Amino acid sequence: MSPARPRRKSGSDGDAGLVRDATHGVDPRSAGWTYLSFRIVRRAAGEEFNGQTGGEETALIWLGGIAEVDGVGEVGERDDVFSGLPSALLLPPGSSYRLRARTALELAVVSAPADADSRPRLIRPGDIAVEMRGKGVTERRIHWILSENDPAARLLLVEVLTPAGHWSTYPPHKHDEDKDGVERALEELYYYRFKPEQGFAFQGIYTKPSSSPLVGEGRGGGLNVSIRARNHDLVLVPRGYHVVSAAPGYDCYYLNAMAGAVREWLFTTDPDHEWLMDWKKS
Repeated sequence: MSPARPRRKSGSDGDAGLVRDATHGVDPRSAGWTYLSFRIVRRAAGEEFNGQTGGEETALIWLGGIAEVDGVGEVGERDDVFSGLPSALLLPPGSSYRLRARTALELAVVSAPADADSRPRLIRPGDIAVEMRGKGVTERRIHWILSENDPAARLLLVEVLTPAGHWSTYPPHKHDEDKDGVERALEELYYYRFKPEQGFAFQGIYTKPSSSPLVGEGRGGGLNVSIRARNHDLVLVPRGYHVVSAAPGYDCYYLNAMAGAVREWLFTTDPDHEWLMDWKKS
């Protein structure tokens, strides 16, 4: 299996792209950005997974299965991402971890450079804040694993379950500039799953036009990207407005990971579509 490569890249500044193989994942070097690393880890029952966080804050997110974690005990309560709430283990820099799969196990491993010195923290399903967002065909279910109100050094983590035929990440918004009290620059990625598995969603990533259009770009060298995301795909969003539409017939799950210089979830809604905002930031 060859290393994953972004489907679409247009420079070294971390333009939006698609990565097919989430097992190989991305890191700042391959993604062309500064903070986020991501990969999927799978273990059969009885197999072990261990590692060290080095200089990064690291989160292990249980997508499905049960594992015995050294110093913690048994973790994991759902079979897959469509059948319950997640568990997660948040580890500070300089930590080591070891676990043994009790059942078939699937984890998302997300990390970002951090300096904070804190204790490891186990996040159980009962700790997850659940929110319904949007109305009608924009309604979706939110599972906050790590919100800005939760203690962490760098990472923001959230699951979104979008019913078949619904829109999500809606209205389109962006978070690629640091404006105190208004917007924070956050790298973001989407890890997709679908039910049934052959499903797909379209994700748009764009910047506002400024002059004449270019092929595959917005005007003036900006972004105007439409990606058909499929099961296990990663979509990178380092900048620009973004929006998701799930295909009819296929429930859509995605895990969002975000990180930036300032750990604050502040975004700017596309002013053309701000009148459609039907939810409030919790």
